[in-house]
Amino acid sequence: MTLLCTSDICCENEGIAAANMPQSTPLSTRTHLMLRLLRRSATLLAGVLLLSTGLAQAPPTPPPQKLQKLRIVGGLADLNQYTRNEAPFWTQTLARLSAGKYDADIVPFDRAGVPGADMLRLIQLGVVPFGTALLSSLSARYPQYNAPDLAGLNPDVASVKQSVAAFRPYLENELRTRHRVEVLALYIYPAQVIFCRRALGSMADLAGRRIRVSSATQSDFVSAWGGVPVLTGFGQIMANMASNNTECAISGTLSGYKLGLHEVSTHLHTLPVTWGLAIFGANLAAWDGLPPDLKALLRRELPKLEAAIWTESERETAEGLACSTGAQACAGARAGHMVTVPLSASDERRRQEIFSATVLPRWIARCGVRCADVWNQTIGPARHIPAPGVP
Repeated sequence: MTLLCTSDICCENEGIAAANMPQSTPLSTRTHLMLRLLRRSATLLAGVLLLSTGLAQAPPTPPPQKLQKLRIVGGLADLNQYTRNEAPFWTQTLARLSAGKYDADIVPFDRAGVPGADMLRLIQLGVVPFGTALLSSLSARYPQYNAPDLAGLNPDVASVKQSVAAFRPYLENELRTRHRVEVLALYIYPAQVIFCRRALGSMADLAGRRIRVSSATQSDFVSAWGGVPVLTGFGQIMANMASNNTECAISGTLSGYKLGLHEVSTHLHTLPVTWGLAIFGANLAAWDGLPPDLKALLRRELPKLEAAIWTESERETAEGLACSTGAQACAGARAGHMVTVPLSASDERRRQEIFSATVLPRWIARCGVRCADVWNQTIGPARHIPAPGVP
């Protein structure tokens, strides 16, 4: 008797059939069935072994990568530099560029409870691993760092770019070696100009007027024109103007407009007294501890953020002037009607004289002889303005 199986499904039955064949079954038939069963078993065993080997050699699924979140202290809260540039970069762009691998939280420094004068020290200590410091806020302790934004030095944005480019290598090296702070970007704020409550024909008309200033270098500049500098904070500008404690105020073009200076002032002189520079820096240990790919990403992308902020500053300077004077270019809802006072040729000549004869010498007096050397190695040659008394 011959037993045949036509499919793999019945291979198990073949074994049963071979085992239960009567003794009368011919030996050749029983041998044939057993050989078929052995061949099928060997094939099945080989498949199982191959599968087991493949599973053993397959690399384990890597655990999901943890998101690394940076803590950033940014610039001033209400300015477009922060709302349109810094905040979106850290909270959105960083995650997109890193495919979700890196992210950041950011808070503006004026709402972080951090005094501006202490920011550099806090970055140095690592309390603030990544932070923004206004150079003017450091001038009392480190007057040398304010050199590229001395009052009257930069009458336009091209000038301030030239001054910053000449000073930047010194600034970066000094902050790295002396303060253990890695400078990652250098930002500019809109031009700071003079708002006055009564008619102003030229800068010479500032003589005798009480003028709000925010720094020692602005004070030097105002006093050289015959004005009376009054040092007050930004938040006290409107109260001082309303109480007649000051009749003019130096403020950013757009921030002054948003504060409402166009509602209590009649004339605005377009000469930038200062601009406002800020460094974005990292605690050196925190920077060195970042993953190489994140450092490379920031080195590549932060210069783009810096360029965008400089462009924003130029745009805001023009917007502030337009909105305070009611020009058609103003996008604000409360356009003012101030009179614009342009920089005249005589004002420009006097600006240059005042800077060389008053502002620069007084800065060197506060800063020390070493700062005269620094000036003559950086900004002085670039702007063709040598430090006084130094050949």
